[in-house]
Amino acid sequence: MADTSWATWAIGNIGPKPVDKYRVWKVERKATGVEKECGEEGSSVHQKLNQENQSAEVTFILLGFSEYPELQIPLVLLFLTIYSVSVLGNLGMILTIKINPKFHTPVYYFLRHLSFVDLCYSTVVTSKLLENLIVEDRTISFTGCIMQFSFACIFVVTETFLLAVMAYDRFVAICNPLLYTAVMFQKLCSLLVGASYSWGTVCSLTLTHFLSELSFRGNNIINNFVCEHAAIVAVSCSDPYISQEIILVSATFNEISSLMIILTSYVFIFITLLKMPSTGGHHKAFSTCASHLTAITVFHGTILFLYCVPNSRSSWLMVKVASVFYTVVIPMLNPVIYSLGNNDVKETARKLVNTKLLCQ
Repeated sequence: MADTSWATWAIGNIGPKPVDKYRVWKVERKATGVEKECGEEGSSVHQKLNQENQSAEVTFILLGFSEYPELQIPLVLLFLTIYSVSVLGNLGMILTIKINPKFHTPVYYFLRHLSFVDLCYSTVVTSKLLENLIVEDRTISFTGCIMQFSFACIFVVTETFLLAVMAYDRFVAICNPLLYTAVMFQKLCSLLVGASYSWGTVCSLTLTHFLSELSFRGNNIINNFVCEHAAIVAVSCSDPYISQEIILVSATFNEISSLMIILTSYVFIFITLLKMPSTGGHHKAFSTCASHLTAITVFHGTILFLYCVPNSRSSWLMVKVASVFYTVVIPMLNPVIYSLGNNDVKETARKLVNTKLLCQ
């Protein structure tokens, strides 16, 4: 099982000095002279380091959960199970929606893309997490780390706005049911999904560009299991101010704008429900929104919790656990949430499984 030497070295060198969960490595670099080495030759060294960014000399070490050697095997089994359920659940949802003509509607069109995004996101993050729990070498190249961040960013931002699009779809379906087919026509649905992917790509390329402009040298310790922005800029030799400001503006805009769309949609839905005379109408409308509201609460609730955790050494484990839930567990939960109360989905999935078994 995985060697814990990297964790032992890192923990032994950290000491009680810093309080920021990632800036600790910057303080340590200054204490050991590495920071001085990064900047002592001025701008010429920074230009040289920028050229070295793409070389094999710059590596990142993902500590992950290596400080808990006794948990390595249980964690491998746990994350492998979660990933397997996530892959089967999301692939099953995609196939179920595709083969049943009853599901060829806007709401299931969005759900199919949500399942695709969850499948991709889970694969980008969990595959490296499992590798680091199994192998001794926990290093990842500069290019590999930047690519993992880039793809993860695309899928996270895309999911953020897909959930907002699905909220708008529920608003139209409940508040204007007679106009639903005319408003949510196929071209508009494709444009909304395409816009979500496009904006996710734009955000990712922008953030990745500014990350690649930073200077790095040698082995850089990341006290997490995934290459995320705060961890990467913390081990940079150059000033990450611009990159940090850009991700702050980008994340704030994405979170506020998507939540505004969701909240506005559900305020109008709630008002419409209050005006409905029959309790049967209330129940039917609520049942169509319950799974989506659950997915929104889990997704945005975890994001807000993750970025509200105080920056202290005692919060490192909490940040990792929240990150696991955010990057590994949520992609598994979404297909469960959307299929649990949907008899049509469960029936189609049952027929699909039975067909596969008969073919064998």
